[in-house]
Amino acid sequence: MANKKEAFLCISAMLRSREPKLLTREKAERMLDAASFEDAAKLLADSGYEDMSQMNAKEIEESLAKHRSKIYEELGKFCPDSRLVDIFKLRYDYHNVKVILKAEAMGQDAKRLLSDSGRIPGEKLLEIYNEDKRVLLPETLAAAVDEAKTVLARTANPQLADFVLDKAYFAELQALAAALDSSFIKGYAALLIDSSNLRSQVRTLRMGKNQDFLSEVLVPGGNIGVERLAAAGDKDSLAALYNHTVLEKAGALGAECLAGGSMTAFELACDNAVNAYLRGAKLISYGAEPVIAYMAAVESEITAIRMILTGRLAGIAPQVIRERLRDMYA
Repeated sequence: MANKKEAFLCISAMLRSREPKLLTREKAERMLDAASFEDAAKLLADSGYEDMSQMNAKEIEESLAKHRSKIYEELGKFCPDSRLVDIFKLRYDYHNVKVILKAEAMGQDAKRLLSDSGRIPGEKLLEIYNEDKRVLLPETLAAAVDEAKTVLARTANPQLADFVLDKAYFAELQALAAALDSSFIKGYAALLIDSSNLRSQVRTLRMGKNQDFLSEVLVPGGNIGVERLAAAGDKDSLAALYNHTVLEKAGALGAECLAGGSMTAFELACDNAVNAYLRGAKLISYGAEPVIAYMAAVESEITAIRMILTGRLAGIAPQVIRERLRDMYA
């Protein structure tokens, strides 16, 4: 126990020392205000990223993915419990399965869209799938692959297959959070589910889908039960569900979306609520919380950098990009 405590003290101190190099809102603004794309990219020189000033959009994406994978690999070695890193790797396993199934159904090559940021490298997962060796996969993932493939073959509807995989992802996320026995991580997992369910509810109601469809989409395990969510069929009842929660603003904006409000502002509020929760880890000196918060900060940073650089490269007005940026951890 003492050794584990000492290990958490060391990694927490290491990550705290790295936090000043994370992308801040001030640096993001400087990137947006830079005279050119090249100048914007060069502002990342002291943040641990390779020089992307001469890259195209595809190369930027590859560079950012490599940066993420490198950080996850490093933290997996130094963290006293590698399952903390799996909290973030999980999503890429399920992303890769979605890519593989859809590529197979459309007769396309999946390799170019696979990620190596999961627990299983993208091409290794594809190899396991192609050779029908799903016994080598984690149990929940393997079962989800089989079920999603069956659903896709029966319905030819990729969205329904995605619902299967999303539910499996969140189930595995919750199981991992429970195994780690951290109230902070359990709260993070529940908030991710709440945010996902709120987005699903807003989209479903905007499309005029019925309650049966909504029941297929909603994921159990959040702070707000799926029965209560399914019963909220209008903007007033939807907003009321999230009163006095961290998603209160997102819930209000989601309700406005049902009357023609901005989906961009709503999506932004959902992400910002999660980021606000994670910033609570700054008050905790060592342990699992700083590790989780740092990895989430890296994810948010990469998303922001991708948005800024590819936007600048494409000639999108800085103000348009600015309106889509999420709050920063740093």
